[in-house]
Amino acid sequence: MTGDGARYRTGDSELDRRIDELLDAAEVGRDRDLSFELVAAALRMGREGLDRLDLKIANTTLREMHAAFHVFGPYRDLRKVAMFGSARTGAEEPAYRAAVLLGRAVSDAGWMLITGGGPGIMTAGVEGAGPEDSFAVNIVLPFEPAGGGALLGEGRTVNFRYFFNRKVTFMREASGYLLLPGGFGTMDEAFELLTLLQTGREVPAPVVLFEPPGDAYWRQFRHFLDVELLDAGLIEREDLDLFHLTSDVDDAVDHLTGFYRVFHSLRHVGGRLVLRLTIEPTDAQLDALNQEFGDIVAAGVIERCGPSRAEVADDDATDLPRIRFRFVNARYARLHALIRRVNTF
Repeated sequence: MTGDGARYRTGDSELDRRIDELLDAAEVGRDRDLSFELVAAALRMGREGLDRLDLKIANTTLREMHAAFHVFGPYRDLRKVAMFGSARTGAEEPAYRAAVLLGRAVSDAGWMLITGGGPGIMTAGVEGAGPEDSFAVNIVLPFEPAGGGALLGEGRTVNFRYFFNRKVTFMREASGYLLLPGGFGTMDEAFELLTLLQTGREVPAPVVLFEPPGDAYWRQFRHFLDVELLDAGLIEREDLDLFHLTSDVDDAVDHLTGFYRVFHSLRHVGGRLVLRLTIEPTDAQLDALNQEFGDIVAAGVIERCGPSRAEVADDDATDLPRIRFRFVNARYARLHALIRRVNTF
C-alpha cells in the first residue's frame, strides 16, 4: 500500500515509503491511515531535536493510552460509571458507607465501576461493586498508599504518571459519573467534567452529585454556582441541569440508568447530529420535540432517519432507530434536556 490516504506525513517521501513498508511488515490493515500518522509523528519529533522532556511526555502519554485501551477494550460494550471522591474519607464516615452502597447498587444495575484506585471513597466503591465489576485508574503519587486498586486482579488496573491521561481515560470509558464529597481533586474533576459537557467536548452523560443525608457539601457547591456564577451571568440557568444532586442511593442509580432508557448514543454525520434510540418515536412525539426544542435546531426539523453510510461502514449501532437535526452547537445543556425528554417516550 502506498499510504496516499494519510493526512500527516514526515515531509520526506522516502521515509513515508518506508513507513508504508513497516506497516505492511506489521500487517496493519484496519485504520492504517491513523497508524501511519502515529509513526510519522514519532519520527518528526525525533528528527526535529525536541527537548528530551518533550519526548518523554509524548512517549509516556502514548504508552499510558495504549495500556488503558488494552484494559478497557474487552468491556467497551458495557456501561460504566466513574466514581470520584476523597481519598481521605475514613471507613467510619457516612460518605464511605454511601460509596459502598452506591458501588453495590451500580453493579446490581448491570453497570461496572471505575475509580481512581486510591483509598477512601475509591476503596469503598470497589468494596461495594466487587472486584469483578470494577476498574482502577491509578495516579502514581509518592504520598498516597494503595487503596481500591489493591483489591483488583490483574488486568483491571492502569497506572498513570500524568493526570491528563487519567482524565481522558475516565471520560473515554465512562457512561456516567458519581461524585461524592472530596478535596481539590474532586473539585477539579467536577468543574472539568461540567466544562466538557457544557462545551460539547464530552458526549452527553448523566452526572450525580451525591452527599450523605445530613451533609450539605454539594448543596453549598450549588449555592456557590447560583450566587457567584449564575447571578453574575457567567453561566446559563440551563447549565445547572447538567448535574443531579441527591442523597438517595436509589435515586442516584435511577438517574444514571434512566439517561439511557431510550437514548443510546449520538454521532455527528454530514452536518447533522444523529441520536440513536432504543425505540422508534411516534409522529406525535416528534412533533412535541420540535415544538419544545426548536431553539436548538439550526435549520429544518428533528426527523427520523436511517443509518448513514458512515455508520454502516463502521457498523455503528445500525440496528437502532434514529432521529437527526442540525444542532445549534452552543446549546449543549439544552441537548441534555432533549435527551431527558426523549427518555420519557
